[in-house]
Amino acid sequence: MSKQEIIECIIEINRTAKPEFLDQFTIEDLDLYLEHLMEVDLEEVCVCA
Repeated sequence: MSKQEIIECIIEINRTAKPEFLDQFTIEDLDLYLEHLMEVDLEEVCVCA
């Protein structure tokens, strides 16, 4: 994924994230953050189910 695609995915999960802020980070850092968000999102779904 491109940096912009990762940022868009992050914003879908964390709607308070600002693209201008996220753009400051490396693609590697953004990828790690996205992985973390997806894990937390899955855990939330499991708790709610």
